[in-house]
Amino acid sequence: MLECVLFYLWWCIMDFSVQNNKEREFFKKDFSSVKELLNRVRIALLTGGKVSIKDLELDGIIDFIKGQTFIYISLFQEFNSPIRWGSCRANLEDTINRDIEKLRGYKTFSNFDIKNSEKCRIMLEYVTEQTPVDIGKIVKDKFTDSRFEPGITGIKVVLQNNAYLYMPTDAWVFSQMTLSLAFNTILRKTYIKDMTNRISERIAILRKTPHECYLLKSHTFVTYHDEVLPLYRGNVLYEYSPEEIKNQALAGADWTLKYQKENGQFLYYYDAKEDNYVDHEHPERPADNLYYNDLRHCGGIVTLIRAYQLTGDKKYIEGAKKGLDFSVTLTKEHDYNGKTAGYIFYNKKAKLGGTGMILVAMMKYRNETNDKSYDEYIKMYTRHLLSRIYKTGEILGYYIHPKFQNGQPLVDMTDEERRDTFSFYYPGEALLGLGLVANYFKEDEELTEDVLEKGRLALDWIVDERPKIYADLFTALPSDAWLMQAIEEWATNPDFRKENYINFVLGDAQTMMEHTYTKDDSPYIDYEGGYYYNYGDHFYPDGSRSEGLVGAYYLAKKLGMDEKAQTILEYCRKTAQSQLLLFNSDKNNYAHKNPEKSKGGIRFKATRQWIRVDSIQHVACFYFRLYFAEKGISAK
Repeated sequence: MLECVLFYLWWCIMDFSVQNNKEREFFKKDFSSVKELLNRVRIALLTGGKVSIKDLELDGIIDFIKGQTFIYISLFQEFNSPIRWGSCRANLEDTINRDIEKLRGYKTFSNFDIKNSEKCRIMLEYVTEQTPVDIGKIVKDKFTDSRFEPGITGIKVVLQNNAYLYMPTDAWVFSQMTLSLAFNTILRKTYIKDMTNRISERIAILRKTPHECYLLKSHTFVTYHDEVLPLYRGNVLYEYSPEEIKNQALAGADWTLKYQKENGQFLYYYDAKEDNYVDHEHPERPADNLYYNDLRHCGGIVTLIRAYQLTGDKKYIEGAKKGLDFSVTLTKEHDYNGKTAGYIFYNKKAKLGGTGMILVAMMKYRNETNDKSYDEYIKMYTRHLLSRIYKTGEILGYYIHPKFQNGQPLVDMTDEERRDTFSFYYPGEALLGLGLVANYFKEDEELTEDVLEKGRLALDWIVDERPKIYADLFTALPSDAWLMQAIEEWATNPDFRKENYINFVLGDAQTMMEHTYTKDDSPYIDYEGGYYYNYGDHFYPDGSRSEGLVGAYYLAKKLGMDEKAQTILEYCRKTAQSQLLLFNSDKNNYAHKNPEKSKGGIRFKATRQWIRVDSIQHVACFYFRLYFAEKGISAK
């Protein structure tokens, strides 16, 4: 049985390799004929004339099959809803001309400045493969002919002799990632939409109704000024280089800074498809009181500090200071051994991570500027974090939570309360802040000694005891990047280079690398460098995990483990390659309602058009540190 499984996996890998090499070779083709075709399409849209393709060498690029090769032409322009038509006529030329005719018939066609290639972008997408599939057997987490992959595969449903298509690129254009949304997009074009508003019920009706279903693949091109760009998953493909990650990281920092408010807050969330700020996790929040998050705010500050480290440009450090000043306004106080302790209180909660992250941000700001004006706050935040280290070494996740003890400070907590307020990430954020204080804040010797003593207690507990006590919460792919960075920081002090700490970081790094798609086993070419929980999962282009991975690299270098460091560095390059596709440039923002505003943002999903301040932070800060590693630049 095991041999069969191994053979199947080997077969899959080999098959993927062949398919991916075929895709890569396609992208190396000369697309000048497609460029000319889309030039002619633009002229025909302007004039109402016909497109002739007889002199164009399109063989091997568009291989037309009657009855199968549906061809869609779409128009995109800022602040306009895109328009699109798809046809499949007797031949390629007739099909293209039918699309043009129908596009010109749209009521909103005149809203598009067709002549202006910088404003109006034209997309050509055509079906290259269609595979019959049982609707009940379409899967999303197994490598089979029935796998639905957002952005790569589409769906065709034939119902009452009419064909309805969800093209692969629709996932990108409509900002979707699920099979149910794909089917709903189709069913909203049919009579089934009038029978119920529930997506699940619409799909159930379809399954009971005579129909045909196919999975589709396609090739796609979009105009860009006077060029034509081949697309993959609706996106342009970037190639890794130190300069590319530097440029994307700085663009992300610029985006963060550009939309910083006067009070120091950042633009927390932006939906590029809709050009609005409604967080998908809090869709009911009113426009005048949108959700904000104190931890992610501090991540924005750290992003700006990293940009300053690289460039020395004062605009970044000035923006960071504005962010720090906002956090200060959220500070509440309590007593710690007869001295004032301070914590961040926001959204009716005092999270360990909120105070931990402001301490991280303030210490990094202090290290870069030698500005000691926040020193009293640093002391206060440090005391608060120390107060949250339980006698066993456990670091308590919350100081105030509205669901516990009537929203009062959580001092004497039961075992059940500690478990109910458990946080996977907050202790690492707190320990990173305390590590920075231990290494670089020498103005209060008594405080530093307290940090060293309790820091060791907390590190021992979190590395050795936490995985046992909370074992049921440690089943997923390790992603405690904050703790990995914290241990890297503490290891600056030789007294904290304990074997169990080091093994934790390098062990998590090893697991991450083992759960990374490689060139040889990636089912799709942009999967390379993406993380997975189980092989076959959709990939995670995850900047947060990668921050931990690059932290492991720096730790290995610090310890003189050069071979291990080099191995980790190679994987950092791979994961960076995966995350490049999250970047919004003026090449791939064609479907965004406000392309200028989305440009420079970094999304946190492959086809979702959502930008959040922490999605920029994690990727950009990973890139900054990776760039420093590539160039041999030292940065704290």
